[in-house]
Amino acid sequence: MKIVKYLSIVAIAFLVWSFTATKNNEDKGLVWHTDMRIASKIAQKEDKPIFMFFTGSDWCGWCIRLQKEVFKTPEFEAWAKDKVVLVELDFPRRTPQPENIKAQNDQLQQMFGVRGYPTVWFVKSGNKDGKINFEQLGSTGYVAGGPAAWLDGANQIVAKYVSNKKKANKIQKVKS
Repeated sequence: MKIVKYLSIVAIAFLVWSFTATKNNEDKGLVWHTDMRIASKIAQKEDKPIFMFFTGSDWCGWCIRLQKEVFKTPEFEAWAKDKVVLVELDFPRRTPQPENIKAQNDQLQQMFGVRGYPTVWFVKSGNKDGKINFEQLGSTGYVAGGPAAWLDGANQIVAKYVSNKKKANKIQKVKS
């Protein structure tokens, strides 16, 4: 009886964790991933860069402002669906997080040298020897001027991904 109760608790904990791995922005239809492994697989499959949003969702005023002014707009939604795989790397003060997500976020914060919030990194994801690796494309933060101004800067960064992809295709054609 104790084993069944224990297994039930473990199963419930696993289900709760799996639901936190992907966070849906229901009012905008965007999918914000919280697990970098899942996001990396999707980015490689869809051939898109990863958009890593480092935020303090429950305390950072500039992060909340960026969400309101840019990320929760129809312009951003249309852009993001076609261009990137979204990942939220949150550092909340009051909202509980699974330990594995905290550890992942801390590791990525150190890896990318994030010292302030909000910070958005654009990266190309790949696998080498079974490990995820990243090619940095560029970073940004809060940009005044609403979605048009913010997306202008983001498009310049994403253009590097497209340019690198075209160069790789040319190299492969030459080798063939």
